[in-house]
Amino acid sequence: MAPSLLASAASQILAAPRRGGRGRRRLVIACSAGAGAPPKLVTFLGKGGSGKTTAAAVAAQYYASEGLKTCLVIQSQDPTAEQLMGCKIGNSLTECAANLSTMKLETSKMLLEPLDRLKKVDLQINLTQGVLEAVVGEELGVLPGMDSVCSVLALQKLLNFFSTQRNSSQEEFDVVVYDCNNTEEILRLIGATERARSYLRYVKDLAEKTDIGRLASPSAMRLIYDSARPNGKTSEGRLSSELWNDIEQLIQRISVWFADPSKFACFLIMDPRRSISVSSALRYWGCTTQAGGNICGAFGYTEKRFEIHQGVAEKFLPMTFSFLPFLPTDSSADWSRVLNSLSQNAKDLLRNTSNKVYPSVSFDSVQKSVTLFMPGFDKSEIKLYQYRGGSELLIEAGDQRRVVKLPPAMQGKVGGAKFVDRNLIVTIR
Repeated sequence: MAPSLLASAASQILAAPRRGGRGRRRLVIACSAGAGAPPKLVTFLGKGGSGKTTAAAVAAQYYASEGLKTCLVIQSQDPTAEQLMGCKIGNSLTECAANLSTMKLETSKMLLEPLDRLKKVDLQINLTQGVLEAVVGEELGVLPGMDSVCSVLALQKLLNFFSTQRNSSQEEFDVVVYDCNNTEEILRLIGATERARSYLRYVKDLAEKTDIGRLASPSAMRLIYDSARPNGKTSEGRLSSELWNDIEQLIQRISVWFADPSKFACFLIMDPRRSISVSSALRYWGCTTQAGGNICGAFGYTEKRFEIHQGVAEKFLPMTFSFLPFLPTDSSADWSRVLNSLSQNAKDLLRNTSNKVYPSVSFDSVQKSVTLFMPGFDKSEIKLYQYRGGSELLIEAGDQRRVVKLPPAMQGKVGGAKFVDRNLIVTIR
C-alpha cells in the first residue's frame, strides 16, 4: 500500500489526522459513509480484566438507543453486568430498558429442555426402554463442555441460524450481544462447524460401514434428529441418507452464517496502557483467523485514553481502532452520559462491520503461492502439514488447526514456506 493511503487508514483508526506510515503488503480497507445494518451477533475478545463485559454492555445500550431490538446475553455469575445495567439479570428474557432485554445463561437449568425433548422422542421409539425416562434432570450436574453446547442452543433460539425458517413463537431481535465467560469458548464456537464436518465424516463411516453402526445408528439418529428438529421436520418416513444430508447442509449453513461479518462480528478489546493486554489482543486476532473467523475492529478501554502511544494502534492495522468510554463498575452507569461520550468512530465501527474485513487467505495462481495472514504468531509457533495428495494444507498455530483447500489449478506438493510481516507465504510445486 502506498504511504499516503496507509496514513489515511491510520487516521481513521486513531480518529485524528496524522502523517506518514510504514508501507505494508495487501492492506484492504473499505469504509462506508452511512450507518449500515448492524451484525446479528456481537461479541468481544480479550484478556480477562480488559473490559469485555463493559464493552458488551456499552454495545448493547448503543444498539438499543438506535432503535434496534437488542438482547444482552451473559454467561457468568459475575455481577458486573447487573451492576452496570442497573437491573437484575435472570435466566429468562428480562426487559431492562427500551429496546433492550437481558438474559443470563445457566447451564444447570438449560439442561432440562433438551433432556425433556429426548424423553418425548424416546417414548415413541423406545430406544432406551424406559432408562431415559427415569433420569431426573434436576439431579444432573454440569460436565466440562456442556456450557458450550447449551450456549449454542440458547443463541440458536434467539437468532435461528440453524434454519432459514423464522420461528414465530420466539421473540425476534435485531442484535444479540454475547458476553461469553472466556475468549477460548468463542474461539471454539467459531471453529466448531469446520471441526464438526470432519467428525461427521468419520461418524458416518462408522454408522454405514460397521456392523454395530448399521445396527444402532438408525435408532440413535432418529432420537437425536427428532429431538433437535433442525429444519422443523422429523425423521418420519425418511431414509438415513436423507438425514445425513440434512445434517451436512445444516453444518454448512451455520458455517456460512458465522463466517459472514454482517451476521457475526468479533471485536478485540484491550487496555492500551498494558503491554500484556495488547499482546493478548494480537494473539486472539491470530487465533480467530486460525479458527476461520473474522475480527471486525479493535477497541481500547482505559481511564486515561490520551496516554496511548500511536504505536499500539499501528499494531492492529489494517483494522479500525477506536475507544470506548470508561465506566466505573462500583455503581450503575449513567447511560445517557456514556452514549453521548461515545465517539462517532466507535459508533461506525459497531455498525459497519461487513466493510472492515481483511482477507486471511489469498491465492496467487501465477506464482503458485498461498498467503495466510497470521497476526499474533511468530515463525517458531507455526507448523505446516500436507495431506490428501496435495489438495489441501493444514496449518497449526497456537491451539488451533486450520485446513486450507487449494484450488484445482494450484494443487501439488509444498515447495517452500516463509514468514514475512505477519504472513505465511507457501509456495506450491
